[in-house]
Amino acid sequence: MAETSRTAPAPIPAAAPVAARRAGLLVTLVLGGLTALPPLSMDMYLPALPEVTGALHAPAATVQLTLTACLAGMALGQLVVGPMSDKWGRRRPLLVGMVVYVVATAVCAFAPDAGLLIAFRLLQGLAGAAGIVIARAVVRDLYDGVEMARFFSTLMLISGAAPVVAPLIGGQVLRLTDWRGVFVVLTAVGLLLTLFVWRCLDETLPPERRHEGGVGEALRTMGSLLKDRIFTGYVLAGGLAFAALFSYIAASPFVIQEIYGASPQTFSLLFGLNSVGLVAAGQINGKLLVGRVSLDKVLVCSLSTVVLAAVALLVMTSGVFGDPGLAPVAAGLFVLMSAMGMATPNTTAQALMRTPHAAGSASALLGTSSFLIGAVASPLVGIAGEGTAVPMAVVQLVSGVAALLCFLVLCRPWQRQSADV
Repeated sequence: MAETSRTAPAPIPAAAPVAARRAGLLVTLVLGGLTALPPLSMDMYLPALPEVTGALHAPAATVQLTLTACLAGMALGQLVVGPMSDKWGRRRPLLVGMVVYVVATAVCAFAPDAGLLIAFRLLQGLAGAAGIVIARAVVRDLYDGVEMARFFSTLMLISGAAPVVAPLIGGQVLRLTDWRGVFVVLTAVGLLLTLFVWRCLDETLPPERRHEGGVGEALRTMGSLLKDRIFTGYVLAGGLAFAALFSYIAASPFVIQEIYGASPQTFSLLFGLNSVGLVAAGQINGKLLVGRVSLDKVLVCSLSTVVLAAVALLVMTSGVFGDPGLAPVAAGLFVLMSAMGMATPNTTAQALMRTPHAAGSASALLGTSSFLIGAVASPLVGIAGEGTAVPMAVVQLVSGVAALLCFLVLCRPWQRQSADV
């Protein structure tokens, strides 16, 4: 598409005072909590799956649908909530979404059968999507340029810790009560976040910057965003890179424990170390690189690192040089996860910098693409059965190469002056 027809970044109106466009510590924690809620909702529940199967007298495949329903809800909900926040502002849709999340989660705690649990897990995901999409849109309202990239790296420090602590919290809850207690804890977390949003998070989208119109207008807005070749390049690059992360989450328990014989404690330690690597890389990105190095240069380096780590993992897991053992494979996964800590905030920041006029819709497209691409990639890691980790490495390599190609072919960073120099 011709460069002249792209969606050009629009300046934030001068009417918004600079001091009013900065988030304090409490607001930062609230936004971080909103982005951490989805992994908490998914991962706290994982240790309880076997117990749910027995308690509800449902087959394992049916209980697995409770995870699929929540993930699908989070993906599709963003497409609805994002445009709503561009029309009515950030605060009202977020509060409504959080209230529905609390109610749906409470119903899950008392669900008498698997069918009702699946239905309200879907509603939980749909409502929880409000926190994901609006938190990103609020950051876009408050920040621009390198400051936005720094803030996304700060959010990663908070949300990146969620996958580490969520299974631990879930396991400890199960020591004290049954699987329903997990949903009670999630209900309390949702209620606490709702109260903080109500008390601490002011409206960040003034009326003069809101969009009028219904579903048709929302679809046209999203269509116009996708016509922007560079924006679409960042969306696809971020979503495909996220697929490599999803494949790790889906396959690592099986690969590390079943194939390489690690104990559950060792798996938890390695999972935590990889999450620390992701968070640490995000902080290096935000504190040291942003403002000194072009975001596009950091992005191409991080995506290239993902590809190289995936190549190394494929060589090791395919047995070309014999059985490498757990340590080299764990090291490869650590490098791949750490590179994601730089790729994710930079694709998000670069995409949203082009769309200040429709940050909610843009955030929805970013989130939905990541969840949907990740949901498609995750089942592929087990396609060759339980005796090999090669499918995981193949999915990671294909996802990394595709992400890098989408970035280079569609964004063409060498043809334009970086907005963050």
